[in-house]
Amino acid sequence: MTTPWQRTADGANLLGPDGSLGVTIFEEITTLANRHQAINLGQGFPDEDGPAELSRMAQEAIAGGQNQYAPGKGILELRQAVADHQERFYGLIPDPDTEIVITTGATEAIAAAILALTGPGDEVLTFEPFYDSYGAMIGLSGASHTTVPLLAPDFMPDLAALENSFSQRTKMVIVNNPHNPTGAVFPEAVLTEVVRLAVKYDAVILTDEVYEHLTFGPRHIPVATLPGAAERTLTISSAGKTFSFTGWKVGWISGPADLVAAARTVKQFLSYSSGTPFQTAIAAGLRMDESFFTGAAATLRRKRDILSEGLRAAGLDVLTSHGTYFINADTAALGITDATALARRLPELIGVAAIPVAVFCHPEGAQRTRSLLRFAFCKREEVLEQAAGRLATLKDKL
Repeated sequence: MTTPWQRTADGANLLGPDGSLGVTIFEEITTLANRHQAINLGQGFPDEDGPAELSRMAQEAIAGGQNQYAPGKGILELRQAVADHQERFYGLIPDPDTEIVITTGATEAIAAAILALTGPGDEVLTFEPFYDSYGAMIGLSGASHTTVPLLAPDFMPDLAALENSFSQRTKMVIVNNPHNPTGAVFPEAVLTEVVRLAVKYDAVILTDEVYEHLTFGPRHIPVATLPGAAERTLTISSAGKTFSFTGWKVGWISGPADLVAAARTVKQFLSYSSGTPFQTAIAAGLRMDESFFTGAAATLRRKRDILSEGLRAAGLDVLTSHGTYFINADTAALGITDATALARRLPELIGVAAIPVAVFCHPEGAQRTRSLLRFAFCKREEVLEQAAGRLATLKDKL
């Protein structure tokens, strides 16, 4: 009997049936970071909490008895807040009763949508590198995972390659924008071509926009706002990235009622209901003044710049991040082509941890990205300054 998950030759990763991302490298790097008391810039979560008023609201909800199941599709207050947010920022007007469902983070939203809408014989298309959850869920659905490479240094796709990657079997195209792990923010021309091809091949568009408010210059364009997209697009976002409450695991899907209903049908057998006392707090968060959202992006931009200076001082080629809270650096500038091997050395060598970008790729894509490291800059500024100082010693310690 063949297991659907196979270990790679070096034993570092587990690969899905389609060669999708392994999972153990993340645990390995974290273990090394802990062992050597390194600053862990491999993990993508903040080291400080979000707005205190939202924490107080969640505490009050717990104390007030909001501790039982919420409705399967989420409390109305939060569904209405999501609808209001989409209208306020993007001019979209989803129906909170039929076109929005609250999920246990974006991770469950991704799983529910892929499992509901794809299966054996289908193809699901993503950009590559790709967020690890996509490969895992596509593998579980039984669909085939096809990819389009994002090309350094700006991590944009070749549009001809994008068109050639679609086929009559393409059932879904997943667009992560802003993009993890590259930090790319796709312009209208790229997104419009995705929509054109999705219409041509009658594919559903699943758009993961969890970093929608975390861009540094380029404007975030929701796919659902583009002509011809709304009727075939499921949009995913979450509270974790925007409000720095990743542990609350509150996300949502919005889109056409029939597609949302399909995802909700699967969601009810994954978690049924999500974080009742947190939902009221996140509803309030989505209604915060626009200055909160622009301020969060400005703060992250400063943090990006602090870390970028440290990476350049280390002799690495920094590939500018325009969104998310990740930045990539090319180790080839130091004559190192195996970033995975370097990632395993960094915690002991200089006391900083990072993740190799190759683990976000299929084998062919891993070769294209084998000299790239991803660093997270969603940490306190003093921590990033300390990390930058340590990085500056890299050339001397190699």
